[in-house]
Amino acid sequence: MSANVNHSLPLEYQTEQNRLNILGFWIFLGAEIVLFATLFAVYGVLGHRYAGGPTPSDIFKLNDVLIETLLLLTSSFTCGLAVFFMRQRNMKQLLVWFVITLLLGAGFLFMEIREFIHYVHEGATMQTSAFLSSFFVLLGTHGAHVTFGIIWAVMLIIQLLQRGLTPVTARKMFIISLYWHFLDVVWIFIFTFVYLKGMVG
Repeated sequence: MSANVNHSLPLEYQTEQNRLNILGFWIFLGAEIVLFATLFAVYGVLGHRYAGGPTPSDIFKLNDVLIETLLLLTSSFTCGLAVFFMRQRNMKQLLVWFVITLLLGAGFLFMEIREFIHYVHEGATMQTSAFLSSFFVLLGTHGAHVTFGIIWAVMLIIQLLQRGLTPVTARKMFIISLYWHFLDVVWIFIFTFVYLKGMVG
């Protein structure tokens, strides 16, 4: 078994199975890109159909959106630190920065849920207009992905505590970091093309 481990590579790439799994996850992310590209295209078509309901400038709160953005982008940085310490085989620092990543992600979800509640109180629901339908589907899909990522990460932390840092747990850690960074990139597009464009328009 040890003959199949290439110790000259980063921990997560040391076995052929790990390399194949990581490649497979990149392919999966390609499918996720298609999904979000479709949702962005739908929003691009329907985003100006207000049906007499509120417009983006009526309901968007820039301060809250900036806080959400800061939380999620900071979580991407801390996730990168977790992977860095993983490659240094420093389990303690890996867990510290990974837990911080999850707390930042949870803070983002809290702010997003509060944002949605604010919209509903303002009379902005999925049934109000095509703009709001496409808006809630796009952001709800992203939020669901973040929620899944947090649950996945908690399960991985349990595995790390039980099994320690091995090529297998390192591969899982690296894959979830790819997933997390992908969600941050999607959010940058949401922030730019939904929020900023909506408020300027």
